[in-house]
Amino acid sequence: MNPIIEPRVEIQLSAHEAVYRALRTRIMHGGMAPGEALTLRGIGEEFKVSMTPAREAVRRLIAEGALTPSASGRVSTPELTSERLEELASIRALLEPELAARALPRAHNALIERLFVFNTSVNEMIVKNDATGYVRTNLEFHRTIYLRAQAPAMLALLETVWLQAGPTMRALYQRLQRDRASDNHIKIIGALKAGDEPGLRLAIRTDVTQGLRMLAT
Repeated sequence: MNPIIEPRVEIQLSAHEAVYRALRTRIMHGGMAPGEALTLRGIGEEFKVSMTPAREAVRRLIAEGALTPSASGRVSTPELTSERLEELASIRALLEPELAARALPRAHNALIERLFVFNTSVNEMIVKNDATGYVRTNLEFHRTIYLRAQAPAMLALLETVWLQAGPTMRALYQRLQRDRASDNHIKIIGALKAGDEPGLRLAIRTDVTQGLRMLAT
């Protein structure tokens, strides 16, 4: 008998979905500074799309709080007030320890090894003074844990917070000019290895709020 060969299915993103995802990732990873402006024409030229998909992508990002519209028709990344930073820090302090705790029963050795690799990458970004790379690898470290929580709705809510804070987090890391990462990631990994839920919640809460609250003061 001839083996059954399953047809390969390729998912073709719509133009506006492709633009939306690219801009969303850029903003979340600190690829844009706070208050940096975008125009529909500029987006269309960059991604080689018409005004309609550019407008739809921007509309979705405005709804998520990643972009702020102006009366002139331009949009820009948000410049967060101290009060808004404090609010976002509080949301992270609620969501992220809970996601980490839910992930704890599935924190196997392969996950621990991956987290060590991500933490090495975080330190490499610091040495390179690459603020965008720092934000990206730091989020990858956290997302790798939270995906084990199997709580997609909670993670989706958290990503909107990361999205709104991305440009500000970039500004924070540029200002701090660290020469190495904090010890929080090592404490997180240690708590995961030990199965220590209270220690894990504390380490996560400290890590995710420290930076934003420093910027708010």
